[in-house]
Amino acid sequence: MEFLQEASRSGSAALSGVASPRREVIATALGPCVARVQESSEGGGDFADVYLHGAAGSWTTFQPLLSDTPKRDRVLIDLPGWGDSTQGAQLETATIEAMAGAVVEVLTALGNNKWNIVGHSMGGVLALHIAAAWPGSTVSVVAVSATTLGVAGSVKSPWRGLAKMPWFVGMLLLMNTTAVFGNAGRALIRGVGHTPLMRLLLSPLFADPAAVPSGLIRRLAQEARPASFSAAARAIALYDFGQWRRISCPVLAMRGDHDAFTPASDHSQLASLGPHVQIVTVTEYGHFAIAEQTAVVKQLIEELRQR
Repeated sequence: MEFLQEASRSGSAALSGVASPRREVIATALGPCVARVQESSEGGGDFADVYLHGAAGSWTTFQPLLSDTPKRDRVLIDLPGWGDSTQGAQLETATIEAMAGAVVEVLTALGNNKWNIVGHSMGGVLALHIAAAWPGSTVSVVAVSATTLGVAGSVKSPWRGLAKMPWFVGMLLLMNTTAVFGNAGRALIRGVGHTPLMRLLLSPLFADPAAVPSGLIRRLAQEARPASFSAAARAIALYDFGQWRRISCPVLAMRGDHDAFTPASDHSQLASLGPHVQIVTVTEYGHFAIAEQTAVVKQLIEELRQR
């Protein structure tokens, strides 16, 4: 596996009182992946806390969680096709298994052989697959609003999905349509991101859309990758969720009571995996708990890791 280290830290956000993450570029089977590594005060080690974003973001999804000095190295990955990992991304072969494999390639290249994983939305699906496929290395999983069976069913049968998950089906149609126009489609979304219309379009993602900072709305528009979103939806629809029966590590699955993309029925299926799966529904947030209920998410993650 090729490992490429960049001295440049462009694109890394300045975090008050905490060292900025260093930027690494690592070659994987799905193309080069950019990772940010926020080092612990004790430095190094082979055990890391890993963060995997969803199909509407990048590593910056987790910025609200990064304000303190980590106990272990934090690894934040731009998955193939998103953020800074778009150049050379092999979307046509980006199955859930392949994307999870790319994550493990990144972690191995960084010298990690054990990890806790926090995954948001599609990143939650990847985290759960990694727990099933690499049980000896996965110590714990936090799946925040993982898009599982409900999304998979809606992709397979959009008409049925309209009745159960209309907001997701609408977003998928929008992304599939703009993906046809390539860069022009992305430019259109970025342009709309500077107008009040974008807040309306993204309102299903939040419990209180009016309270969402304008900067977050613009960032989500800037990070939109229609072709990657469509590829991710296909990957989830083709995934065999039965593989999760192999998961043995502690799992915390959380969703918001206003979450339009992660229905309660998805969590019922996760709960059936066994007593090692803890299910939490948090009030007053939608699909982006990390932004809407940051303190609650941090507390739940810390409680899981202490156990």
